[in-house]
Amino acid sequence: MERLTAVQRGFQSVDADEAIKQRALSYLERWLTHADFAAYRPQLNWLIDQGNWAGLLDRFYQVLPFGTGGRRGPVGVGPNRMNMWTLAASVQGHCDYLKQRFPDADRLAVVVGYDVRRSEDIGRNYAPSLPNPVLHLTSRAFAERAASVYIANAIDVHMLPAESTRYLATPELSFQIRRLRAQGGLNVSASHNPPDDNGGKFYDENGAQPVAPDDQIMSELVEQVTHIRSVLWIDAQRGGRLHLLDETSHRAYVELCRKQSLVAAPRFDEFKVVYTPLHGVGGRTAFEVLEAAGFRPVAVAEQLEPNGLFPNVTRSPNPEVPESLDRAIALARVEKADLVLATDPDADRIGAAARDSHGDYRFLTGNEIACLIAHFKLDQLTRNGRLPASPIVITTAVTTGLLTRIGRHFGAQVVAHLPVGFKHIAEVLRRLELDQVCDDIIGTPQDFVFGAEEAHGVLLTAEMRDKDAASAALLLAEASLDQKRNNRNLVDLLEQIHRQFGFYANELRNLIMPGITGRAKMQRMMEAFRSNPPADIGGVMVTQVTDMRDEAGPFGPIQGDTDRMSRNVLLFQLGDSARLAVRPSGTEPKAKVYVEVHGEPLRSNTPSERWSAACRLIRERTSAIAEAFESEALRRAEKH
Repeated sequence: MERLTAVQRGFQSVDADEAIKQRALSYLERWLTHADFAAYRPQLNWLIDQGNWAGLLDRFYQVLPFGTGGRRGPVGVGPNRMNMWTLAASVQGHCDYLKQRFPDADRLAVVVGYDVRRSEDIGRNYAPSLPNPVLHLTSRAFAERAASVYIANAIDVHMLPAESTRYLATPELSFQIRRLRAQGGLNVSASHNPPDDNGGKFYDENGAQPVAPDDQIMSELVEQVTHIRSVLWIDAQRGGRLHLLDETSHRAYVELCRKQSLVAAPRFDEFKVVYTPLHGVGGRTAFEVLEAAGFRPVAVAEQLEPNGLFPNVTRSPNPEVPESLDRAIALARVEKADLVLATDPDADRIGAAARDSHGDYRFLTGNEIACLIAHFKLDQLTRNGRLPASPIVITTAVTTGLLTRIGRHFGAQVVAHLPVGFKHIAEVLRRLELDQVCDDIIGTPQDFVFGAEEAHGVLLTAEMRDKDAASAALLLAEASLDQKRNNRNLVDLLEQIHRQFGFYANELRNLIMPGITGRAKMQRMMEAFRSNPPADIGGVMVTQVTDMRDEAGPFGPIQGDTDRMSRNVLLFQLGDSARLAVRPSGTEPKAKVYVEVHGEPLRSNTPSERWSAACRLIRERTSAIAEAFESEALRRAEKH
């Protein structure tokens, strides 16, 4: 084949392993010849004729892998893109996995959800004049295709009816899996990724994303898929295996979130909160939960409509990004609101800005949100005599150490060494459920009080096993309300926490490395740091290096490729008061660098000027370490 030969020659100009190139050629040959891919061929031929060999290699060298957030990436042509074949093959592998995992089950069932996305080729990656099977693809269309595969494999599907005006948020999906006692689930979503991305988050019977070795087993079964069993959607709806979720199921989720309430509801106009779903699904989760708890949230009208193109959002529909809250903050100034809240497109991440004593609005980072909610909940439970005898707080290795100090102050057992990803927090809960012990933590899920990761993820109840922005929004609003009742605000509370436990400064740097060449650079960078760790970073001595891939460490032997990817994290301890972590993202084309520097608690006789100066020096030190490491990381990534 002339085009395949041209691709083979073109790949020689790309900096990548030969094995990767051969695997891409194998996938390409199938897509160029097999009838299943005929609809993609006009665009595929055009891509080859363009001669963008690095881009073509990136599309074909693998099937979209399981990352910390499942499978997600750009919608497009090739096995390393989201398209109907990629999703259907993944679902078929999931079907095979469920049958292998539950061989004696009389009837298997999954819950399928989807978000607001619609692919429009904003990046102009494809020829507009040629047929394009990935153009205009919605998350709902992906979900129907997935349901058709599940049903063809004799697996029942619970999902929303086509005429439903709402969507199934990620945390609600987790809740419904547990509520319906399904064996698994799928949410078609790319969370806060760019508009032309989509993905599939797979869930297990616990309502959590699978961890090693199960994610590896499932990944291998997906790789082995050669035939996808499917039925037409019209037939799938008639076979008796499709069950439609009704309003009762949704109200059960809202009620669970409302039950997390810790203080008396606000009186009329006692408290004002502005809320935006950033065009995502949170208008039917966080907004409703706030209303159910007695708040009167003021919505950002132009961002309220579910819209997968996110037309009225600045920069990114991600509450981790301060610019995404600009319209909400503008409205808050007009309304003189006490608090601004935002949720990401699938309503699992929470964002916020708090009004300070000067009437300005301060953006809250994920670490700050976690500490504020954790302190508020632990304090309220203690005051009301409702704190479990052995409370448990769970977090990850890259989340602020301040959260650990807060938890231990209130007598909590703290798990703080986990890899990135909420599935690892859920795994601790699963182990407690089964054995009442996890490492040196003793208890049950009933002892669980709080879980969080720095990426704006919070979990408040073990009845869900993924981060939930709705209940987090409620408790952050209640924390702000409680402060207002004492003539204070959340910024004051944050200052109080820092004075009591020590000032913690955190900085996140994203090293963008797109495509197959970017993956090679990230690998080169990580291996360089492993083989030759720096003696100092920004002039601060490295006193300890921890490699999560070390099989002699707390995580034990590596259980396959997915576990190896999840544990691709290096931790650097810098003296007694600073630390740094670096890891490639599992779902985005970048490496993340986390830097934290902390000081000691404020002594009673310390002048406020001296405290402010000490905090400023800690911030400057944090930035200097981050800047020095970023420069060294990029240098090592480029070095051959």
